[in-house]
Amino acid sequence: MKTKTYKFIFALILGATIFSFNSCTNLDETIYSQIAAEKYTFSATDAASMFAPVYSSLRDVYWGWNGLCDIQDESSDLWCTPYRIGIGWGDLYVSMHKHEFHSQIGHIWTEWNGAYSGINACNKLLANDAVKTSATAVSQLRGYRALYYYILFDIFRNVPLDTTYNHPKGWLPEQAKPIDTWNFIINELNAIKGKCGKDNGMGQINDYTVNMILAKMYLNHNAWFNNFTDNSWYEKAIDEVNEVINSGKFSLATNYSDNFKEDISTSKEIIFGIPYAQKYAGGNYYANKWIATAGRAAFNFNGWATGGSTVLPQFLDTYDSQDSRYTSCWTIGQQYDINSGAAIVADGAPVIYTKEIHSIDNPGCYPYEGGRLVKYQILSGDWGTSYDDVPFFRLADAYMIKAECLLRLGGYKGELEQVAADLVTQVRQRAFKNNPSKAIRTVAQLKGGSVYAYGHRENQGKMGEADKWITTTEGGADIELGGLLDDLAWEFVAEHHRRQDLIRFRINGKNQNVYNGKSWFCKNATTDVTDNHCDIFPIPKAFMDGNPKLKQNPGYTK
Repeated sequence: MKTKTYKFIFALILGATIFSFNSCTNLDETIYSQIAAEKYTFSATDAASMFAPVYSSLRDVYWGWNGLCDIQDESSDLWCTPYRIGIGWGDLYVSMHKHEFHSQIGHIWTEWNGAYSGINACNKLLANDAVKTSATAVSQLRGYRALYYYILFDIFRNVPLDTTYNHPKGWLPEQAKPIDTWNFIINELNAIKGKCGKDNGMGQINDYTVNMILAKMYLNHNAWFNNFTDNSWYEKAIDEVNEVINSGKFSLATNYSDNFKEDISTSKEIIFGIPYAQKYAGGNYYANKWIATAGRAAFNFNGWATGGSTVLPQFLDTYDSQDSRYTSCWTIGQQYDINSGAAIVADGAPVIYTKEIHSIDNPGCYPYEGGRLVKYQILSGDWGTSYDDVPFFRLADAYMIKAECLLRLGGYKGELEQVAADLVTQVRQRAFKNNPSKAIRTVAQLKGGSVYAYGHRENQGKMGEADKWITTTEGGADIELGGLLDDLAWEFVAEHHRRQDLIRFRINGKNQNVYNGKSWFCKNATTDVTDNHCDIFPIPKAFMDGNPKLKQNPGYTK
């Protein structure tokens, strides 16, 4: 169990040349409440502690209730949180799965509120004279602010662009044009390249984090602006990840699970991670959201458990039988007490997680239907995954970005498409240690179709009664680079990737992306190929109501 605090992060980011940290290592609630005071004036002695909201806001964005991981994956083809018969859940999670997005879904409130809290914290510190004396501190704060805007841009596109802290009375922000926000993020990141430091600790923006955000911006440019006429953005993305790869500072972890331990600070694969810790920085609730209450005995964890989320069987069917990531990520079948070895029984019945599930809400899923996520380490005696660090960017991501761009370009600067296949093979090798030949991916496989059996796949029958299957057959053979899309899912499930990937990958001959154009489980494909409003989410109603200058995103009502 980790007992670390954020004290070491503050010390690293500002350094002894600016502040003395001996007098400000008390991280109790005053740190988190001070930022709420709109015009709190702080001195050099407490400025270091004021960095806390910069970091804590990112934790809230990622794993605040209905955070970034939820919003990216629950609207995708990988997993969902259905109505649980006899337990609850449903409502906003059902809407997220079906792509029935509306402005009062809690997920989008969490992202908007958390990101702007972080931006406000950055702006506040950047306006402080003491902070301004450190070029490194200023660069890292600008980097963090750009990261928050990258998240907002991906999710909402039409967002206010605020870069100052002091505003006149009654001031309200106005939405910027997407191209203006895009240019701001790119210009900020390019301005701080090489100025953030190379050997920073967990949770800090380093030089290579800047490369990764830029690479993500370039990688997604064409999909975000729905303009596929300029492939130079993929070249720019390669240039950025090459700086990460060629630095020699990172290497793939020997074991896939090394990247998802409670403490990942020693993993050589992590480029940028979000630190979680007991007491001051808990909140990673992967296990708590997935594992059934009785199922806690399989891990001897003491936190709350709800048995809410489940993996989609269609996704499970895509795995190779010898891919060790299957068992690294999912638990299915009879659950056994980790201490006694006995089969776990609840209410007189064995606790067995089934592979098949009924429906998202008609009738929903029964308590033990569906495989459960165990990708993040659950230590015996711990509170689930509450203190598990999150790998935001890792080397495998850099490899996959380069591979994708090489395939889209047909090669770049003398590196042919085979380099892409080699990079994907490298990432896969640790998942096929018992059969290395299975790790090999060819260019043809990556450029071929997906093995995902897309289509509506729902059982509306009730437990104990006749099945009532509602199905369609769509398949994945018509998806561009479908093989690579599959590899991205196997490698990055539950790592805030999938929605963005599905929007970027298109269906051949349809001028439509996979996110809108394919059905899965109880989510139906959009039949109008011109309708892509679900690529972004509506602006939360609470913020629309509080600012008459905001205009709702196209396709949504206020």
